[in-house]
Amino acid sequence: MKTKIIQITAGRGPAECCWVVAQVLKLFLEEIKSNGFTYNILQRDKGQENGTVQSVTIQLKGKEIEPFVKSWLGTIQWIGTSTFRKHHKRKNWFIGMYEIKQVQSISLNEKDISFQAMRSSGPGGQNVNKVNSAVRATYHPTGDQVVVMDSRSQHQNKKIAIERLKEKVYQSQLVKLKKSLCDQWENHLQVQRGNPIRTFKGTDFKKNYKKQSYASHRQQLKTALRNELKN
Repeated sequence: MKTKIIQITAGRGPAECCWVVAQVLKLFLEEIKSNGFTYNILQRDKGQENGTVQSVTIQLKGKEIEPFVKSWLGTIQWIGTSTFRKHHKRKNWFIGMYEIKQVQSISLNEKDISFQAMRSSGPGGQNVNKVNSAVRATYHPTGDQVVVMDSRSQHQNKKIAIERLKEKVYQSQLVKLKKSLCDQWENHLQVQRGNPIRTFKGTDFKKNYKKQSYASHRQQLKTALRNELKN
């Protein structure tokens, strides 16, 4: 079962764009249910006007979810008269839908650490240099390494190496998480106009919206493939 995290955002758009986010969210959740997927709303930021949404982040789960998600990702356009400023001349409003790259949490397993004995270097006298007491520890799932030569005891250096590897892996995860949050913030600022992936018209989105079922679409592809193989 695949998991995707999707963000729908009005970016820096006005209240009209936040209203569009709220409408698109309703349709998006309807499609999720009709295709047999499950979802969880991770975060929802309300707009300044009642019934509007500035940004919402949704976690989706399901089999063969990629085609469904791909059909939504990009700029979404609404063509209509402002519901808040009826005499406003603008008729085209844009919001964005993006996939948030997930940062997988790593629980460090000590079985995945390999140790290599090394000869200690630097000051410490002859006793240090004669014994392979230093340790290079490598955590294979991430490739992170540390070298420890704090103690004359190799056993003690191994214990120190494990703790330092845990800290190093944690810091690497933190960097990835910060980048993910930074990318998410960039989504707020970079809603592109033009080349919309979907376009809606009027105040009644459902009236102008052609509902798609990817479950039936997948079945059509399978049937076509079987017919092709028979020929």
